[in-house]
Amino acid sequence: MPIRNFSIVAHIDHGKSTLSDRLLMRAGAITEREFRAQTLDDMDLERERGITIKASAVSINHQHNGENFLLNFIDTPGHVDFHYEVQKALQACEGAILVVDAAQGVQAQTVANAYAAIEADLEIIPVINKIDLPSARPEHMAEELEQVLGIDATECIYVSAKTGQGIDELIDRLCTQLPGPSGKADQPLRALIFDSLYDDYRGVVAYIRVVDGEIRKGQKIKFMGQGEREYVVSSLGRHTPKRTDIDALKTGEVGYVVANIKELGDVRIGDTITDADNPAPEALPGYEPVSQMVFCDFYPGGRTQYDELRDAMDRLVLNDSSFSFSPESSDALGFGFRCGFLGLLHMEIIQERLEREFNIEVVQTAPTVTYEIEKVDGEVFTIDAPSQLPDPSHIEEIREPFIRMAIMTPANGVGAIMKLCDDRRGEYKKTEYVGTERVILTYEIPLAEVIYDFYDRLKSATSGYGTMDYEVIGFRAGNLVRVDILVNGDRVDALSMICHRSNAEQRGRKLLVKLKGEIDRHLFEIPLQAAIGGKIIARETIKSVGKNVTAKCYGGDVSRKRKLLEKQKEGKKRMKRVGSVDIPQGAFLAILEAGE
Repeated sequence: MPIRNFSIVAHIDHGKSTLSDRLLMRAGAITEREFRAQTLDDMDLERERGITIKASAVSINHQHNGENFLLNFIDTPGHVDFHYEVQKALQACEGAILVVDAAQGVQAQTVANAYAAIEADLEIIPVINKIDLPSARPEHMAEELEQVLGIDATECIYVSAKTGQGIDELIDRLCTQLPGPSGKADQPLRALIFDSLYDDYRGVVAYIRVVDGEIRKGQKIKFMGQGEREYVVSSLGRHTPKRTDIDALKTGEVGYVVANIKELGDVRIGDTITDADNPAPEALPGYEPVSQMVFCDFYPGGRTQYDELRDAMDRLVLNDSSFSFSPESSDALGFGFRCGFLGLLHMEIIQERLEREFNIEVVQTAPTVTYEIEKVDGEVFTIDAPSQLPDPSHIEEIREPFIRMAIMTPANGVGAIMKLCDDRRGEYKKTEYVGTERVILTYEIPLAEVIYDFYDRLKSATSGYGTMDYEVIGFRAGNLVRVDILVNGDRVDALSMICHRSNAEQRGRKLLVKLKGEIDRHLFEIPLQAAIGGKIIARETIKSVGKNVTAKCYGGDVSRKRKLLEKQKEGKKRMKRVGSVDIPQGAFLAILEAGE
């Protein structure tokens, strides 16, 4: 049976999931009665937000010219924060459907995903979707695709995933244009793990692409990157999109394998499965290690215990390999974890998944980026939290991560975008025109200036039409300082931040004003201070809750009242020395708004 493996890639909201649904219906995998929007998006979170978070693999059968084809395809996310999911999916395929919205045209992530597919040496089939819209201009968008990416406009297929128009032509092109798998059936088993999840009843479920040989039920297997431990395959199957058990997965096929794996650490994305008795001589290349750029701390909150949070994260990292965590502790918040993410949306999604899927409450600190430190003695190392910064007298240079950002905007939004980038210390590189109506602006800008609210400001400045894509280009030295926040004279590490010296005072003052509104008044006065080293650069004071101790003092000499007031004053001084300040989570999130 001929096999075709492909991914569906596009910018966010260009119709990938709807196209996946239509392909499933056309192949008879689901009926009109079973059809629902975003069929392959399993999470409630994906449905509520209308975005794909996890890549979903599915297999369908299709008759073409009297021959039965097995089509394995993966619907991928479109947001830049989930680009690692796209990279993983492309490695398991020979082709890619590049979807472009007939009304919106080529966007920033369209370009990024196209380059990722070209880099993986995949056959690209360009599709212009949503041609049923009144504002659709499919021919114009096909020419734009040719202009920006060099893809022949005559090769584009015009479809409407909503109505089904053009779907037959697309499926025929998939069968005739895409190459089949290039693996060897007579070689020892080699299967690439491109995704996994934990099931309470079946243990770890690994999603695999069989590159060489075949895998069968009852076969003894091992993971080439995880030592000599062996497992027996208890179950194999495909998603069609229902779970369908089968006896074997042959060369080029995609499916899942269950082997009673209870240890979460035994399965690693990008590892190679091979036969335990007849192992392959070398493993598959796997994936490049993911480089997280945004970090924050998660601490157990409410009734959640530390062990519960750790177990939930262990399971979550199995399903999302671009997320990482390590133990962390704070004087203010106790024991928790330092977590790494690809971006702010990724961080938000992880927090929501912890709360929904595992019923975990977390207290989250403000996000930071990775910094590179060069000490006076020549030692170079990286930190991902301001509290890890050594004494300033030992530092020769602090380097911050820079990104190359491509912003696609309508021509009338160029001025607002340039001002926004200049305010964020961006360095202008070039301007490219896409047709007569849109412009691609390229800037090099510090990542720390982008992770707070840049995307929201971009959307506001362009009335929602601007899009962005970025890549990290390395570290550059800057005049950076750590701003410490002192609450009642004690430094709170979780509130510290690293920023450029030119706006340190402004951000410190703004943060103190936010904190003043978040921290409740106590029975004693609370000073809030922002400091660089030993120098205080800003201060706010939270007044104490007053009590009228002279209320019961009737008549007599004024010295009686003075005595009571002095006694109260001494008590407040003593309370200030030994009292502790309760800092709510809102205070830690206030640091986000101070970055605006």
